[in-house]
Amino acid sequence: MGEFSWWFDKVIVPAIYVGIGFLVFSIITSLTKRGYRKVEDRKRKTVIVLFNNVIKYFIALCVLAAILNNYGINTSSILASLGIAGLVVGLALQDLIKDFVAGTFIIFDNLYAVGDTITINGFRGEVISFGLKTTKIKDGNGNILSIGNGSITQVINHSLADQLASVSINISYDEDLEKVLKILEDFAKTEEIKDTKGPVNVLGVTDLGSTGITIALNAPTKAGSQFAVERQLRKDLKLELDRKKINIQYNQVVVHNAKWL
Repeated sequence: MGEFSWWFDKVIVPAIYVGIGFLVFSIITSLTKRGYRKVEDRKRKTVIVLFNNVIKYFIALCVLAAILNNYGINTSSILASLGIAGLVVGLALQDLIKDFVAGTFIIFDNLYAVGDTITINGFRGEVISFGLKTTKIKDGNGNILSIGNGSITQVINHSLADQLASVSINISYDEDLEKVLKILEDFAKTEEIKDTKGPVNVLGVTDLGSTGITIALNAPTKAGSQFAVERQLRKDLKLELDRKKINIQYNQVVVHNAKWL
């Protein structure tokens, strides 16, 4: 009986505490996920993610304190000693505190949120995680950058406003410019591409280069969709110009074979 009591107090009870901690955290995250799906504001979504992180650490500390008390360790004295050593800990963890404070300002200054496309230190990608200490960004190749919030000094947010998909084509000087512009205008009126937020615009001639005449087009797009729209627009333009027998100019190299006497 005594052996069972020891196992119950020292093993089963701590395991129950851990299980309760996981259960409470699962319930809270389940409730916040429902709210996350209903919330449209980007700042609120990020606050929910950050709230889950805070709850995770808080529950972990409570479970740890309960287990220590179960083993007869006075956690109140530990907390008192932590108060005495607070200055030392603060100095040792100043980078962590710096990251936490910076993360707080990122939220309330609305610099970026989870799901935004941003550029930090030349690295561009989507914010996939925002925590108390770090921000994680994933680029188009699947690379993930983890950076401490306190190290972020400059951010370019590409999701705060609509973007422009910009495409230029180069046609020969031998082509009828007015005819080409009319073809492009007709193309712009009928072109429909997913994720655009307005019609395609023909800006006109933007350069008279050594290889041909450059004509620019653009289209307003949803944030983060401009590159996909540009790829589709180039494809559709090439097919349309092929149908109209308009040649796109490109660099050519002419090689002359010299004859030796």
